[in-house]
Amino acid sequence: MPLSEHEQRLFEQIERSLAEDPKFASAVRASDPRFHARRRLLVAAGVVVVGLALLVYGAVIKTPPLAVAGFVVMLAALGYAVQSHRRSQSPDLHVVGGTTTRRRPRGRAGGRRPSLLDRMEDRWRQRPEGHR
Repeated sequence: MPLSEHEQRLFEQIERSLAEDPKFASAVRASDPRFHARRRLLVAAGVVVVGLALLVYGAVIKTPPLAVAGFVVMLAALGYAVQSHRRSQSPDLHVVGGTTTRRRPRGRAGGRRPSLLDRMEDRWRQRPEGHR
């Protein structure tokens, strides 16, 4: 339901007053989902470097369990980085009052690919009525 002109003016006035409040701006900036996604990627990159160091150190001192542990740490950190990157690309992440634009995939209107369960549910709903 669209807002009336009076409601729109009030909304714009509130928006302007909130934008001028430095305490509110810092709170919104701290809760920016892109900031957290970027931080998770940097942490994952650091852990990958630590895992690589463990792998090399374990190979140099000829301790296979240490080298394997380094590889596992690297693999887990890479998995975490990929997961964080996918979450950061989610279309439902947006900044309050942000001016950035997000490039959306061209394929679907929703911007995200449906999961296997979503596709199965769609097929189930679209099945002919006589089949059970």
